[in-house]
Amino acid sequence: MGIIATIQNRMAKKGFYLSAAGIDVRPEVSAFHRITDGTIGFLSKEDPALNQTRLHAWHVAANARMAPFAGYEMPITYPLGAVEEHLATRRSVGLFDIDHMGQIEIKGPGADQFVSRLVTAKIDDMKDWDARYSLLLNERGTVIDDLFIYKLPGSWWIVVNASNRLEDVSWFNKHKPANVSLEDHSDETYMIAVQGPRAIELLDLVSDSAISAYPRFSAGRAKVLGVPCLVGRTGYTGEDGVELFFPAEQAEALWTGLFSEGEKRGIEVKAIGLAARDSLRFEAGMPLHGHEISQDIYPLESGFKWACDFTKDFVGKPALEKLQLEGIKRKLVCVTVTGGVPREGYELQSPEGRKIGAVVAGMFCPTVKKFAANALVDPAFGKSGLDVRVVIRGKPVEAVTVKRPLYIPAYRR
Repeated sequence: MGIIATIQNRMAKKGFYLSAAGIDVRPEVSAFHRITDGTIGFLSKEDPALNQTRLHAWHVAANARMAPFAGYEMPITYPLGAVEEHLATRRSVGLFDIDHMGQIEIKGPGADQFVSRLVTAKIDDMKDWDARYSLLLNERGTVIDDLFIYKLPGSWWIVVNASNRLEDVSWFNKHKPANVSLEDHSDETYMIAVQGPRAIELLDLVSDSAISAYPRFSAGRAKVLGVPCLVGRTGYTGEDGVELFFPAEQAEALWTGLFSEGEKRGIEVKAIGLAARDSLRFEAGMPLHGHEISQDIYPLESGFKWACDFTKDFVGKPALEKLQLEGIKRKLVCVTVTGGVPREGYELQSPEGRKIGAVVAGMFCPTVKKFAANALVDPAFGKSGLDVRVVIRGKPVEAVTVKRPLYIPAYRR
């Protein structure tokens, strides 16, 4: 093992990662935001402490760049490159291995009331097979996690973020009454996303029922290439597509089968790493926990009041109502930047040089061909069209606040 790899491995055990830009803390964040300009560093050897998905060997054989994320060694980008992976998803079909995410099923006589109490979204109007985005708050009103909720016949299927899975399960169990049961199906369930403007076309060709008949934000059961799946007409890229949940032992067969069928039928299908998944969701205005939403950020600050149903009771509601009365002290805005790459933590300034906030996520956006950032700022700078500055490597560079999202999601067109 070379000296750099030795240093990287030793640093990794302490939670630090070495890149060409220096030392990065929180690799699950830096892996995303340093990939597109080539400055991220990767461990040269597999870390035995990291989990691996069942497609790990496939990713390695495909020469994916692997890096730690949420306790897993995950593909960040493939030889195609993050920008081209992003564009491939926008024009055809991208496959995403997202099995690091968790799946929880809640059932029992009190399940409806329990789920409604724990999540912010209105769910009492959901019919069987409906799907809905929601937040999970603590009593302070900040975000433990964001979720996708599916109403199945007789139960609730809840998809949680990988890094928050154990905390989410603990939170649900802490509040769970005796007439509700909770099962964590994450280990035996595999999850992949099939996204892009030709995704549904491909799936219709290889499924035993018409996936195109599923409305957006709904779900159903179908066999895809003979594999029984829970199919959610959902996703996190801004494109049409689905998320598939199926027995974990079928992972490689379904994954490789979709590539084969795409090639056979003249549909471009590409494997997409987490770096492109991040830029796709960023352009479409979708939050990433730990960035636009977190346990240090109120949903009212980041523009997610729409995900909170104030006509019902939910954990964290009193804190949000208090904040509404007092007024928010900061607001999430998007800025486009000229003259540098905005990074998380970089300071935002007024044209006069006064600090007004900080970047929570920033990157190159391939579809719109711009460098952009989301930032929490003084609400006075919360409107679009305002000149601001982002301090990049000690130098203020020009930026302007713009309307989010940069890319209109397919379901809103």
